[in-house]
Amino acid sequence: MVQIFRPGADSVARVVLAGMAAMPVLAVGLAYTLWRSPYATAQNVAREQPVPFSHEHHVGGLGIDCRYCHTAVEKAAFAGLPPTETCMSCHSQIWTNAPMLAPVRTSLAEERPLVWRRVHTLPAYVYFNHAVHVAKGVGCTTCHGPIQTMKLVYQAAPLTMGWCLDCHRDPAPHLRAHEAVFDVVWQAPADQEVVGRRLAEERHIRSPERLSECSICHR
Repeated sequence: MVQIFRPGADSVARVVLAGMAAMPVLAVGLAYTLWRSPYATAQNVAREQPVPFSHEHHVGGLGIDCRYCHTAVEKAAFAGLPPTETCMSCHSQIWTNAPMLAPVRTSLAEERPLVWRRVHTLPAYVYFNHAVHVAKGVGCTTCHGPIQTMKLVYQAAPLTMGWCLDCHRDPAPHLRAHEAVFDVVWQAPADQEVVGRRLAEERHIRSPERLSECSICHR
């Protein structure tokens, strides 16, 4: 009788069946890895801007306070971007003819605002309020990273839902005294856990259960 299948056919069939069973698991794992990767989250990606503004120079070197440019950060959901007049308050006196600042001078002359590209962008269905976080004692560098070292701003944190929930479920490690919120070189003290829990109680920060509810961020 002629043999229909070769001797290795059984092994091949087993491998094919195992591959078919593993394929959905591998597909889910690949999708999850891609979703959390910088390709999807834009983490560590620096955006090209109309002017190569250096936070390393202005914040780290000159010590300019965050609120000088981001004037709405303490009172609004959006921190705000500086108008051209803010830039020219200094650059009408120094670096007045620098080629890299030509877009700023043109913006002022034509009364046309500079179009900055947002670096930290959340989906439209996510509600985030800068003022609330600042009022509760969450510092700028908690979310924005070591901004004082960035020649070009990049997104230091993944800004995923899980990343936000980690903080909402345990905010104590990230809470500071109000005078330290805008301190870009702040370091947590050794007893931060104790201090943070005390600040959370004093500032009436809601429970982890309440802060984990969908309606907090999805309105």
